[in-house]
Parts: sequence; C-alpha cells; structure tokens
Amino acid sequence: MSTMTSPADGAKPIDVAAATAKLLGATSGNMVTYLQSCVHCGQCAAACHFYQATKDPRHTPALKLRPMLKAHRAKSSPLAWIGLAPALTERDLRETEDLIFDTCTMCGRCTQVCPMGIDVASIVQISRQAYAAAGLGPSDLMAAADASRDKGSPLGLTPEKLEERIEWLADENEVDIPLDKAKADVLLTVSSIETMKYPSSIVAMAKLMNHAGVNWTFSSKGYESTNFGYLAGNTSVARVMIERIVAATAATGAKTVVIPECGHAFGVMRYAAANILGRPLPFEVRHITEYLADLKRQGRLRLKPMADAFTYHDPCQISRRGGATADARYLLDGFATDFREMSPTGNFNWCCGGGGGVQAMGRAADVRHKVFKIKMDQVEATGANTLISACSNCRLTMDESKAHYHWPHEIGSLVEILADHLDDTARPAAAAE
Repeated sequence: MSTMTSPADGAKPIDVAAATAKLLGATSGNMVTYLQSCVHCGQCAAACHFYQATKDPRHTPALKLRPMLKAHRAKSSPLAWIGLAPALTERDLRETEDLIFDTCTMCGRCTQVCPMGIDVASIVQISRQAYAAAGLGPSDLMAAADASRDKGSPLGLTPEKLEERIEWLADENEVDIPLDKAKADVLLTVSSIETMKYPSSIVAMAKLMNHAGVNWTFSSKGYESTNFGYLAGNTSVARVMIERIVAATAATGAKTVVIPECGHAFGVMRYAAANILGRPLPFEVRHITEYLADLKRQGRLRLKPMADAFTYHDPCQISRRGGATADARYLLDGFATDFREMSPTGNFNWCCGGGGGVQAMGRAADVRHKVFKIKMDQVEATGANTLISACSNCRLTMDESKAHYHWPHEIGSLVEILADHLDDTARPAAAAE
C-alpha cells in the first residue's frame, strides 16, 4: 500500500505514513508524559508572542501538541484497540504546518508558565522532522538547509568566500584574523548572517580574542555554526553540519568551540549535537558571551566605560534555554554606566519573533513584524535609544521590522560594542597557554 496521499488541487503529494512514523518514533518517555499532561488551561497563550501579537486562538502553544497526540492516540489509546481512533491525515498536516513552522520560534517561554512543565519547543522540533519527512515545510527554509549541506552555509558562504572575506576584513581593519591555524586552543565559528550582513562582528570577535591573548583560529573545514538542518527538521543535514565542526576541531586540537552571536547555533551545538551524533563531543561548547565573561573574570578583558543609554535583548536560546543570562550582564557590569533593563527581561524576555528559522521564512514576514511591536514597546518604556543583543538572527529580524515600521532606534551587537571599548592601554593579566 502506498504511503503517499493523492495531491489535492495540484499540491505536491504528502507522505502521511512517513510523518506518522517520525512522530510515533519519538512518543516515548517524557514525550508521552507531555502529551498526556496538558490540562488545557490556556496559560501558554499569554506567554506566546505570536498569540499576544495576533490574539488568534490558533496560536495557543498547546495546539502544537495535537499532530503528535493524534498519531499517538491512533496507535495507543483504548479506542485504537477496537479500530475507532482516527489516524493522522493529510488535512491535519496541511492545516497545522504554519503552526509548526511559521508561528513557533521554539523560544520556550510557554514552558515557563505551563503548570505541567510541558516542553512545547521539543515537540515542535520533532514535529518539524515529521513534516519534513512528509514533504512539507517552507520552501525557503528547506532551501537554506540544502545550501548548508551543499555550499557550507545557508547564505552560500563557501570555504573560498570565507577565506576571501576574512582576508578583506583583516586588511581593511588591520587586525589579525587567523584561518586554518595548524594548532589552536579555541576554534571560533561564524554565522553566515554575521559574515555576509554584519561583517563588523567578525572583526569584533577577532579584536577581543587577540586582546585577551587567546590562541584561536577559524577553520575553512568547519566554520558555519547556524544549523538549518536542525531548524528545517532535516536530521541528515543537521548531522553533516555538526560533523564538520567536530572534524575541524579535531584537526586543530582545540578543546573549546566558541559559538558566535547566534542563538539556535548555540543551542544545537551545546545541547543537541551529542544526541544527534550518538556520541559525546570531545570538546567544550561555549557561547561567545560565556567565553568573554570567563576572560573578564580572569582579568584578560579590559574595557573602557560606555556612557550611552541602551537596553539588552536576551536571545531565547542563549538566555532562557541556554543558561547564559547572567554572563551578558556580567560583561555589562562596570562597563555600561547607563544600562537599562527591559520589562520583562532575562529568562522572561519576549522573543524577537524570528528564531527557530522563522526569520528565513518569507511567508512569515507579516506575523514577525506584528511580534516586533512587543519589542518596540519594551524598548520605548526604558527611554533608551539603542537596543543591543548577542544574536545575529535576532538582530536581522529586528532590523527588518525596524525598517518596516521606520522605527527610529538603533539596533546593535553586544560583541561589537565590547570591541569598540577595549582598553588596549591595560595589558591583560594572563594569556592563553
């Protein structure tokens, strides 16, 4: 019997059986507990930026459990034993595709308020794998995953282009940016968003590393930290991207991999990579803010005070789901003399609206802009003119919405601001071995 459903109205065929198999393959242990624990209280809606921006009840996070729950019940509920439990259908998948992709950034804010502690983000991630297996998903997100596998990055940053870009940036800014150093203690990775759209961030990271005396390098064999395979639900591409970084790290002998200003890149490499590969990573993974905070604690990062008024946007995958909330503030402590917290902030901060690959989905642009109004209100309440973050994807999302609304505020990078305020007259206390 064919696993493919007949296409309707010229639409491409959908492999419902493949999607069902993916969902059922994950329904064990804590996933089953999540599915069976929802008490339909609706508290998650109040915590979701998509619901708050649209007031559309479809955007209630708990509804994202339904595809997996239906597949599970069709196999395991008492009704399934007598053949009366309805199976997952093509219509189910088509009608919920936008909920799984376009209107969930996997930010985890809903889990914070859920009385049952249901991790909706993990269910959405598995559901994306199922939808991708069925042949569903935004074409631009899927294309970004393919480009990552075939060209090295979602924006077409090939090893050759990386080398050209680094050579240009090093010459233009008179800064040493090592590439393919034979031996290094630290492998620094890039996000193609930074390299292609915010190249000053690459220069800033190099200046900070050099200032602190770190023995570091980029590698043309494994450089792209953003994992669009993971975001698109394509585990084979996700594995390829991780393996490239693992191989590059082994080649240099590095014991630390530093992820740049990119939230999901950090989350995937720090918390998901070992599970995807099926083996432990032979190195430590640190986000750039974590690593710079360590350098500051060691007396190796000396900064001149910054008096400008600004506020900080916590990237969800770095703060709420990543555990590095305090490190960004430690970097700002004693440096930013007019730092103004948003409300809510830290682990409760509102998402930018473009995480989880949503930024790359053209069809989601309108709802992203609506979500950004929440951030605009947060910033304006502080009275600060400048909004900074430690995620290039957040920055790109916010820059695009800023342009959409002609919002007259500045948006910048934490790493770039730190690099602009290095005190090179004060020699760091120690250097890397």
